[in-house]
Amino acid sequence: MIMLIIILVLAALLTFLFVVVSKPNHFRMQRSVTINAPAQTVYGHIDDFRQWKDWSPWEQLDPELKRTFSGETSGVGAVYDWQGNGKAGQGRMTIREAAPAHRLLINLDFIKPIAATNSAEFLLQPVSGSGGEDTVVTWAMFGPSPFMSKLMGTVMNMDDLIGKDFERGLENLKRLSEKPTT
Repeated sequence: MIMLIIILVLAALLTFLFVVVSKPNHFRMQRSVTINAPAQTVYGHIDDFRQWKDWSPWEQLDPELKRTFSGETSGVGAVYDWQGNGKAGQGRMTIREAAPAHRLLINLDFIKPIAATNSAEFLLQPVSGSGGEDTVVTWAMFGPSPFMSKLMGTVMNMDDLIGKDFERGLENLKRLSEKPTT
């Protein structure tokens, strides 16, 4: 009887590990929102890291968050380092490609609590809206999925967890971008 239990446990463990290993080696998650504002207005809030405090869902996780900006003020070469509590962690973002009012590509290096290197991308697609110009903004994160990421993704739905933050950030960006200018 004990031997049967051991065999069943080993079979379940091997099956679980096979499921983990067979997951894709790369991931991509994204969310989109339509903002009733020109692409240039929206772009101005994302290509200057100093403005992220006004809309990013992670900026409020730690009231003592330490921010350091270096390189260019905005666009290619702008760098944002942060260091915070366990929720905010520590990391660095560097803008590596910028096509004003169209696309922004960011190197995203997490240092703590878990080291990882990914990319973040913002795509802005102008569309004709009711009575004005709207912009569909797609915020994506993508990168490699090493074994530990695959393992975590097997027991937790990372797209749902991170996706909620992206949705909140996009709603904040929408509110900010749609504010009437005085």
